[in-house]
Amino acid sequence: MDAAKTGLYAVDLTGARWVTSSHTNRWTKTCVEVADLGGGAVAVRDSERRDLPPLRFTAAEWAAFRSGVRDGEFG
Repeated sequence: MDAAKTGLYAVDLTGARWVTSSHTNRWTKTCVEVADLGGGAVAVRDSERRDLPPLRFTAAEWAAFRSGVRDGEFG
């Protein structure tokens, strides 16, 4: 793991402000939540499995993911 990624996993998320996806399934309540880690980096967690550790993405990784979503790569 590179230094930038290692640094993200060192960030304490105790006081993180988690934002729920606008695409939450209102019947099953399945969704993800995202927290800003600064500098474009984010943490992502499953709202139904908060006992699992959140994934963390560098700004470049998150930008690539968002671009892929917009381009329809995952559907």
